[in-house]
Amino acid sequence: MDTEKKPDVSAARSVAFDLLRAVLTKNTPLDEAIAVHDGLNKLPQRDRGFTRSIVGACLRRLGQIDALMETFIEKPLPRQASAVRDILRLAIAELLFLDVAPHAAVDSAVTLVESRGHAKFKGLVNAVLRRVAKQGRERLAEFPAETNYQPWMIESWQCAYGVEVAHAIAEASLTAPTLDISVKADPELWAEKLKAELLPTGSLRREFDGAVTGLPGFDEGAWWVQDAAAAMPAKLLGEIKGKRAFDLCAAPGGKTLQLAAMGADVLAVDRSPKRLKRLERNLDRLGLTARVAAADITDWTPPYKPDAILLDPPCTATGTIRRHPDILHAKGIGDLAKLTNLQFRLLAKAADMLEPGGRLVYCTCSMQAEEGEAQVARALAELQLERDPVTAAELGGLADLITPDGDVRTGPHLYPELGGFDGFFIARFRKV
Repeated sequence: MDTEKKPDVSAARSVAFDLLRAVLTKNTPLDEAIAVHDGLNKLPQRDRGFTRSIVGACLRRLGQIDALMETFIEKPLPRQASAVRDILRLAIAELLFLDVAPHAAVDSAVTLVESRGHAKFKGLVNAVLRRVAKQGRERLAEFPAETNYQPWMIESWQCAYGVEVAHAIAEASLTAPTLDISVKADPELWAEKLKAELLPTGSLRREFDGAVTGLPGFDEGAWWVQDAAAAMPAKLLGEIKGKRAFDLCAAPGGKTLQLAAMGADVLAVDRSPKRLKRLERNLDRLGLTARVAAADITDWTPPYKPDAILLDPPCTATGTIRRHPDILHAKGIGDLAKLTNLQFRLLAKAADMLEPGGRLVYCTCSMQAEEGEAQVARALAELQLERDPVTAAELGGLADLITPDGDVRTGPHLYPELGGFDGFFIARFRKV
């Protein structure tokens, strides 16, 4: 009779391993991997938050983790031991970025390696992690924040903003995000109920613990989750009540919700019927009304001319690395070229939809100037658009978010006393 005791595996770390593998080996977006992993929802709430924290820290700091790990491993791990490498990565993230007790992180990693069929590497994992626990923090200083990024991202930032600002963006993008909330009404009231800070721009901000649906006001549809920077573009359309507005590339729908709450007659257009279903569910929960249309905007014929258009086209999303650290590994320089071409096609199509005098807000959640400032320069040169400058007063007095040309450039490095913002570029135009 086999009486050998099976390893007592940490369920939270086992799920974290699965999620990391889904992102790195299958190119699955982290949010999607989380949504389809049955084991995650079976964990207690506290363990779910811990799982997300491990994976998030590992993905954000993977460049530094790998560089550090190489200094502690004498011989490269064989290809068939890639699972061992990922378990080491997660444990190093715990030790260096989550302040987990060394014995807990090390013992759990050794157990997980055995449970995944790599028992012969237990000694190596134990030795490497114990060295990391003793020397890792000191050695980490050898590898700057830029180690975690693909070179094209950093080079683009340095070219656009200078080396010093690019470094600040890289550092700030590696921090854990806050939870930002948009409310239908009474922001002061909901700030008190949610124990949140009311930002100058009107968004609410509180600590993120992974639990949203249990917060006051969620079930009654008083608010929705939306980064403070993502909430700015819709507001820059101005007084929109009673006017007809298009939200192009609308899903998952935060900006549509804003426009509907502001009293606009909204038509939300997106090419993904699946993502539009999520938008419709949010409209129902919040008791808001908007029409939706599943269409590829590049060959879509609008049913009428709107008064205003909000265009948030697909982009590299490098401004959202705090919330979506998988972007560090999912996007390449080839994606940037394809996306900038698509963005201008969509911008030209949107401009064509407007009557003279109509207002257009263009935005991307990207820190790449190619997807922001460069697109505006081209639009002003080639399209029947003129810039409609944004003022600091429209952003709650946050003047550092306004560029010299009157556009908006937010970032995780700006207003650190408020917690920073996702990286967005926003430009406002009038049809000539």
